[in-house]
Parts: sequence; structure tokens; C-alpha cells
Amino acid sequence: MDITEVILHQHAEQRRMFAVLDELPRDDTEALGAVWARLAAFLEVHAEGEEKYFYPRLLELGKGNPDGDVDDEVEDAVKDHNEIRDAVKATEGKEVGSPEWWTAVWDARKANDDHMAEEEREDLLDFRHHADLQTRHDIAVQFLVYEAKHHAGIPIRDKDPAEYVAENG
Repeated sequence: MDITEVILHQHAEQRRMFAVLDELPRDDTEALGAVWARLAAFLEVHAEGEEKYFYPRLLELGKGNPDGDVDDEVEDAVKDHNEIRDAVKATEGKEVGSPEWWTAVWDARKANDDHMAEEEREDLLDFRHHADLQTRHDIAVQFLVYEAKHHAGIPIRDKDPAEYVAENG
């Protein structure tokens, strides 16, 4: 088990769940709401798990990419998580299936797609290059246990990216 592989697998699952929303009939608000509720919980638990277990170790072991800096990488990732969180929160109180609801869902999808691509290109690569397999395994176990304990979701809370890096670096 390797945290970078776990994160990649979960990214594929997030993409799949957004695709499920694409395929559902637009008037089946019960199905749309159910899939979205599960996806919204998954997105937040995934982000929080990364922030608890993956990113602190990336700050410790990572070196940044050739033109980057590990602190900047992590700060940007937390900022991305906040954008996803804000879009997810924007669906709250909106009628499922309404144009306003779909706008917020698409905002979440775009923010998430952008984040996953950058994380896969930079953060996971950096970690694979600088963390040994045992460390990657240990973090994967912690991350998955955390997610199992919070499968139904957690409160959505933005974090100050610079403060996060200062506290965890």
C-alpha cells in the first residue's frame, strides 16, 4: 500500500462520481442529491485526510519540483482544497438540479479537476521521489483509517494556506 497510489485511486473515483452525475436524468433530483451528498462528503474527507497525513510529510520530506518549492506546492494545494470546499458549500441551500446548484457542482468539479492534475504532476511525484516505501505505506494506512472513521463526512472548514504551511512545515 502506498499513499500516492491511494490518492491516485481516489482521484479516479472522484472523476467517476462526477461522471455519474453527468449520466443521471436531470429531473431525478433524488438520485442527483444522493450521489452529490456522497461525493461532497468524499471530497472533504479526502482533502482533510491529505492535510492531516500526506501534506505534513511532504513538507518534511519533499524538495519541490525542479522549478518549485515544497512550501509553495503545499500552500497551493490547501488553497485548491479551499476552492473545492467553497464550491461544495455553495450547493447548500440550493434546490438540487436547479441551475444554481449545477453551477456550484461544476465549480467544484473544475476546482477539483485542476487540483488533481496539479497534485498528480507535482506533489505525488515529489513524494514518490523523496519518501521511502515504508513511509508511503504508513501514511496510506493512517489516511485510510481516518477516511473509514469519517465515511459519512465531516464539517467543511477552510484553512489559511500560509498558516497551514507554517504550522506543519
